[in-house]
This record gives sequence, structure tokens and C-alpha cells, in this order.
Amino acid sequence: MADAAAPAKAHRKRFVGRSGIPPSGANGAPSSSTARPSSSSSTSFVAPISVSPVVDPLLAAAIGHLLPGNYNFEISKTIAQIKRNNATRVALQMPEGLLMFACAIVDIIERFSDGVECVIMGDVTYGACCIDDYTARALGCDMMVHYGHSCLVPVDTTTIKTLYVFVEISVDRPHLAASIRHNFPQCIPTPSSSSALSAITRSSQGKGPELEIEVESTQSERSTVTPTLQGEGKRTKLAVVGTIQFVAAVQGLKADLEKDLPEEQQPVERLAIEAPRTSGDVSSTPDAPIANRQRARFDVVVPQVKPLSPGEILGCTAPRLSKDVEALIYIGDGRFHLESIMIANPLVPAFRYDPYTKRLTRELYDHDEMKSVRADAIHQARESLKSSSVKSSNNDDSGVWAVVLGTLGRQGNLRVLRSVTKHLAPSAMPQSVSDLKTSRPATSTSFIPMLVSELSPAKLSLFRGISVFVQTSCPRLSIDWGYAFPRPLLSPYEASLALNVTGAKGWSGIGLPAVEEGRAIASEAQHVDNYPMDFYADQSMGEWTPRHGMGIKRAGGEKERPVPRSKRPVVVPLCA
Repeated sequence: MADAAAPAKAHRKRFVGRSGIPPSGANGAPSSSTARPSSSSSTSFVAPISVSPVVDPLLAAAIGHLLPGNYNFEISKTIAQIKRNNATRVALQMPEGLLMFACAIVDIIERFSDGVECVIMGDVTYGACCIDDYTARALGCDMMVHYGHSCLVPVDTTTIKTLYVFVEISVDRPHLAASIRHNFPQCIPTPSSSSALSAITRSSQGKGPELEIEVESTQSERSTVTPTLQGEGKRTKLAVVGTIQFVAAVQGLKADLEKDLPEEQQPVERLAIEAPRTSGDVSSTPDAPIANRQRARFDVVVPQVKPLSPGEILGCTAPRLSKDVEALIYIGDGRFHLESIMIANPLVPAFRYDPYTKRLTRELYDHDEMKSVRADAIHQARESLKSSSVKSSNNDDSGVWAVVLGTLGRQGNLRVLRSVTKHLAPSAMPQSVSDLKTSRPATSTSFIPMLVSELSPAKLSLFRGISVFVQTSCPRLSIDWGYAFPRPLLSPYEASLALNVTGAKGWSGIGLPAVEEGRAIASEAQHVDNYPMDFYADQSMGEWTPRHGMGIKRAGGEKERPVPRSKRPVVVPLCA
């Protein structure tokens, strides 16, 4: 009972440094002095997110008491939109990392929006493609709020009123900029040091090891890097990306790095990426790398692949970087989104800054193994095409393909489905005895459409007689987990390669020449340099992506895009 009377401990705020941080306010919100940096260069601070002024002081107090101050849930904007749309039942959908705040958000919205009922959608949400407005409408909701992702599905194409909340998260920008200044460009691998890293990558399995920056290189490798830092006029070109929560930090890092710091604001030595000195290290100038780091200058680019925001990347969509980019900086936790741009740019060394732990790490990826595994799956699919013509003459359906349409939110896309099925022949039951005697054309391959919400090896192994699965949900399912399935699990792009679709180009080293009118074509024009990551890009490679051609203006000056909600035909229910 004594424990129950003890005062509740305040939740620890994330991103808050251990020094130079004043105590929080009475309601758990940062005090007014939080945004003032300390005079010492070794301290760090967190700048609170600037939000629109809140008129109701009770609402401001509730937000500051129930929600973390460095997360911007845009509560006041959400309540204003609910009142404007006259919504009565609102669905809240968010990824699992934000579900811990769902009940608090519901309490605030229902308290300050008269007569509004909120529904929490607890199904798994992997990304913006999983926005589930269909289920929200079936639950009787007339508005939906989707948290944590960008507007991948336009709001005028959803079945109900939809509001996207990016949930911007504040970052310790001084610490981020100081970490980059103090460790670049000397931590960018040179040709001499990259050979050791490539050997580690080749010996690894799967996605490759994660190397911590603290154990960086040997003394001989550092000696080859130091002379390149002597020229103060040379700028190091960095590309900075992140998830939608950290896009503001991406833009802020560009501004912070491109300005020259005064001498008294140079990064301190504790942020240096230094390997522990051994007894055999007899360097006479231990502080020389530190002095060179203070003179580093940067040219920062924030790449963009439309329709995403500048600096934003998805797990399936990432931009191609120019050849003069020397290193890639990713701001965010986890590797899923980072691996997307690493796959698209295998020659650019990648580094990840985790805002939660404030650690800068060098990230590796086994590109050779990934490409080899995916090439083997495509080769198996092509072999099934050859054997299907023999089996079809014997009325054997064991060589059919299965084309899976994902039903998790908006993952399933009929355009992508048709881009695959139009090159296949439907597997139909015979209607008469004459149909049994008539074999299918030798050039056709039967397929069976399937509807699956979440794919797993155990589920797909239940389907007998399927030689190849083509899933339209997410390309990363095939790239990351394709090896675990009993049959080849192809993405739409890989299926287009296997079916020899016009315009489908394999990556370099795939060993899969295109075929045109019975003759092989092995020219360089039939290949791209790297595995493409352009699934949701407007200017993607081909028709096997959902938004192919949507960002290209037609002769009339208009861009192709989905039909808006206001122009759709009215569907009358049959039971009405």
C-alpha cells in the first residue's frame, strides 16, 4: 500500500541529452528555457516542435500532460478538421510504434469534440500503402486519421474523408550536425579500405553486418585518408534522407552543415570516430585528424523521388543518387527504409544516425547475395514457363502461376495485377467434353488469382500445384523473404523479367538476356546498373508499378492520376 501512495514517476523524454537540459514543466511539457542552447559545446538540447497556437488552454494542458512534447500529433488541427467535416465517428490508424499513444489521443479528441466517437484500428500497418479506408467505412466511420506516413494515397481518392498526420519528431540538431562535422569526410571508405569491407560483406549472410563507427579502421588506412583532408576548399558532397517523421531534421541538417562554424563552436573531441589506440600505435600527431575535421566543408543534397517529399524515402521507393555523391546519411531508427536506398545505390557508402540513441553507424548490405537469390528465382520462373507448355498438352495444372493481390489496406492495386495477368492465360475449368480434348496454346501459362492479406511461407505452402507465386503487395517481401518460400515469390518487376515484358530491363550481372522473336539479346541496353527501387515513383521503369506515368504530363497538359471521389459513379446497393 505504501507503493500506491508514492508519487508517479514522470516518463522519460526521448532525444533528451543528459547534460544541459532544464527540468520539464508541470504538465510534462518542456519548459520555456529548453530551446536555449548551453554555452558549452559539449551539451545538447532539444528544440520543441513549433505548432500552431492553441486557443483552448485546457486542450494545451491535456496535450502537454498526456503526449510527449517532441512528438507533433497535430491534435488541434485534427479537432478542427473533425468539426469542419461534421464527423461523428472517426477511425484512427497508426503503426505499432505509435499505438502506445492511441488511447490518450482518443481521450483528447472525444473530450474536445462534442459527440464524436473514435475507433482505434489495431491491425498491423506497415506503411502508407496500408491505409485501410475500406475497413473504416465498413465500420461506419465518416472520417479517418492516418498517423506516421505521408500522403501516398491522395485524400480525394479515399472512400471517406482522410487526414494524414506525419507525426514529426524533433531531433537534437546540434548533436547531429556536430557528429557529422567531426566524422566526415575521413570516415568515408577509400578504395584501400573498402576492400576489407567488401570481404566482410561477401562472407556474411543475408543483409550484411552492421558496423559500429567506433571500430573504424587501422592506422595504415587512416594514414591514407589524412592527406585528402588538407585542402580546405574541397567540399564533401553528402546526400541526406530519412523517413517522413524526420524530414524537417533532414532539411535542418542541410542548413547546419552548409554554414561555416566559428572556431569556438567546433565539435568537441568526444564525438570523434576513433579506434582505441594500441600499444603498437606510435603516431606522433594524434590530434592531426581532429584539426582536419574542424576545417571540413560540406555540400549537402536532399534527393527527391516524386510523389514523395524531398528527402523522404520508403522501403520500396528511393531515389538514384548522382555519381559525385561521396556518402549517404540516413536519419532514423531501423534499417528497412535505409536498405531501400542502399539497394538503389550500392556504390555509395551509407551511414545511419539514430536520433533515439544518438549513434552514428556505418551500414553494409550484401548486394551480391541479394541479386544472386533474386536472379535464381527469376530463372526458376522462366524454367516453369518452358515446362508449362509440355504439361498443358497433358492437361496437367501443376505448372500454373498464382498472382496474389494483397488485401492489407491499399497494398493491392489492380493496375499492377493486370500488368502481370495480361501476359498469362486464365486457368478455367472445362465447360464441355470437347474442351477436355483441346489443349491450351503452347505459349500460354495458366494463372490463378488469389486474395491474401499477409503472406507467409506456411500459408503459401498449403497451395499444391503452384509453380510460381507473384505477389503485388510489396517488393520487399520478395527481396527480404523470398528465399524462405517453397516456390519462387516474385515481385511484379521480377515477373515482368521472367515473362519477357517489353521494357523490362534486368540489372547488371543477372545473366538473363532478353528474348525477341526467338533470338537472344545481350546488349547493355537491356540492363540497368542496379536493382531498381521505384515501386511508387511517378517516373518508374514500367507498367508493373502502381503510379507509372502519373507524374508525366500528357498532350493536354494534365497529369494522369486516380479518379477523385467526387467524379466516381454512384453505386446503388443491390439490397437497397
